[in-house]
Amino acid sequence: MSALFAAALFGLSAAATGATPPAPKPVLMVLTSHGTKGSTGQPTGFYLGEVTHPLAVFDAAGIAVEFASIQGGEPPVDGIELDDATNARYWNDAGFRAAIRNTARLDTVDSGKYAAVFYAGGHGAVWDFPDSPAVQRVTREVYESGNVIAAVCHGPAALVNVKLSDGSYLVAGKRVSAFTDDEERAVKLESVVPFLLASTLSQRGAQHQAGPNWTAQVSVDGRLVTGQNPQSATATAEAVRDLLRKSTAAN
Repeated sequence: MSALFAAALFGLSAAATGATPPAPKPVLMVLTSHGTKGSTGQPTGFYLGEVTHPLAVFDAAGIAVEFASIQGGEPPVDGIELDDATNARYWNDAGFRAAIRNTARLDTVDSGKYAAVFYAGGHGAVWDFPDSPAVQRVTREVYESGNVIAAVCHGPAALVNVKLSDGSYLVAGKRVSAFTDDEERAVKLESVVPFLLASTLSQRGAQHQAGPNWTAQVSVDGRLVTGQNPQSATATAEAVRDLLRKSTAAN
C-alpha cells in the first residue's frame, strides 16, 4: 500500500457521509522526521495529539487527508497519551498506523494535489522544518495557488523561512499564533531549541497573537491558519475545514 493511498483511506467521501461538501482536493498533513531534542538526546518527534485531533475534524467533515514527512517513511512520535480518547482511537487503528509508517517524502510531493497543507507540531519541527527546501517550495506553491496553509504549536516553524515569489516572507504583516516563548520556558527547553519560535516569527514581520499558556488560541489571516499549542489543534483544523467549505461553495 502506498503512503498516499494508505493515508487517503482516512478521508471519508461526501457520497458516503452525506456531509456538507468537502474540499475537492485533500489536505496534506506534514510531520517532522527529527527525533531528538538537540544535544540532550531526549526523544521527540511529531506530537500525536496534533495529528489525531485535526484528523478527527477532517474525517468528520469528509475531507481526505494524506501524510508526508521530511524524510518519508515512519517519523518519530512524541506524546503518545492514550488516556486521550482521540489519540487512543487512531493509535489503535491499523489503517492509521500503516499510513504513519509509510509517509511520503515531502520533496516528492506534487503540491497541486492539495487544497491545504497542515504542519503538525512536536518539538522536532523546529529542527527540520525551517530550512527544508521542500517545506519552502510546497508552502509557497500551495499558498500562491490560492489554497490554505495551516500549522499548529511548533508546526509554524515551517513558516519562518518561507518567502513568496516576490521575495517577501509569507508571514510578514500577518496575524500568526505559535508556541510562545513563555511556553517554551515553562517546559524548560528555551536553551535547547535552536530558536524561540514566536520571537523568530515576529522577526520575520508576523503579528504574533498569544493567548494564555496552554489555552486554545488560533489566528486566521486570509488563507493562513495557525494555532498556539496542543490545546489549539482541534480549533486550528476547524478553521481550515471552514475555509475549505467556503472555497468549495464559492466554486
